Amino acid sequence: MADALAKSCDCDAVDQLSQLVPVRLALEIARGLVRPITEFESIDIRNAVGRVTAIDLCAPRAMPFFNNSAMDGFAVRTSQLTGNGPQCLRLLGTVAAGSANHTIDERPGAYRIFTGAPIPHGFDAVIMQEHCLSDGSTVTLRTRPAVGDNIRFRGEDIAEDDIIVRAGTLLEARHIGLLAANGIYSIPLVRKLRIGILSTGDELVRGNVLTGASTIFDANGPMLHALCAGPIFEVTDLGILPDEMAPLVKFLGSLDGRFDLIISTGAASTGERDMLREALIISGGTIDAYRVALKPGKPVFFGKLGAALFTGLPGNPLSAYVGFQLFVATQIAALTGRQFSASFSGSAICAIDVRHKVGRTEYLPARIVGIKDQLPVVEPVGHGSSATLFPLSFADGMCVIPADSDGFEEGNILQWVPFHSAPALSEVN
Repeated sequence: MADALAKSCDCDAVDQLSQLVPVRLALEIARGLVRPITEFESIDIRNAVGRVTAIDLCAPRAMPFFNNSAMDGFAVRTSQLTGNGPQCLRLLGTVAAGSANHTIDERPGAYRIFTGAPIPHGFDAVIMQEHCLSDGSTVTLRTRPAVGDNIRFRGEDIAEDDIIVRAGTLLEARHIGLLAANGIYSIPLVRKLRIGILSTGDELVRGNVLTGASTIFDANGPMLHALCAGPIFEVTDLGILPDEMAPLVKFLGSLDGRFDLIISTGAASTGERDMLREALIISGGTIDAYRVALKPGKPVFFGKLGAALFTGLPGNPLSAYVGFQLFVATQIAALTGRQFSASFSGSAICAIDVRHKVGRTEYLPARIVGIKDQLPVVEPVGHGSSATLFPLSFADGMCVIPADSDGFEEGNILQWVPFHSAPALSEVN
């Protein structure tokens, strides 16, 4: 019925009759289809940045490994000190970082000690060198240290068997440093995520030559490749398929078992040339949800082809971009065992009045035009068309208008999803 109505009325009228899936529910469906990857491979930590840990990684020993000095100074036995005023002690020797165990002089006195050096047995405080005077054979302490001063005690940072990096962590340099400090140089990581990217449409061409009067360049394929760039991905370009049932069915049937996730763009709506959903079902696939109350990006669908997730995004580039950031990014996180989260979001102040038709959650490209009360002030850019990426080029992020809102007035607080390249507030004039 909706298909017939689409020929005689606008999309918003069809929306009222077609049971669009709310964005929140669509997210639950998209990630509910995911079964996390369980295969892993062991990798040297020097090649692990950007990969995802397969298991909890635990400390093989307590950290620090031994009691050591937090300062360059002098190690003392506080029981040998008298009073609080200056006192002179004999220097018994020097202990440097990496010093081997040696016999400790039991006579009253102090050891010259350097940062990271082991605390001599029986010594219980280090007084920093700035509070001392030394002539090479004696040291005068200007103040009396307390027991434990400037000592890093064994195990005070990390206990043996403590989890130091959790399963599902996307590794950064800070994690690599911690693992190396604990002597962990080879770790099990989730194997790379196998993704196939498919564009559809008779009008699409690749390269820099238009082959006909009504052809256009394929923007979505390269864009999705860029969105899937990184060490966790193994991406295959599946090319461009025509808007014809037989080739679609034949090609989809050849993909069984090759991918964890297949992302398509185009042929996802309800037009006569939008055959992808039907072709997926004929090929043995399933569709669990279709048409989301989202602007741009309504004709999104979620399904499976064999064991692979199959997520169909709209052909319009801005719609494809928004659909990826909301749904595909969430599925990718779930596949690798990470927490379910779309892009980071915060709050911003609306710079202008923005009108919105109730019914669909809307994502608007916007740029930061100022700062007020420690929040960015943002202004939508472009004219709301889902067929162009031009507004995204000048945007710093996207502002979100809830489905039940009729818009915002200047000065209202709204949800703000900044791009990674968005300027820091300290950089905003």
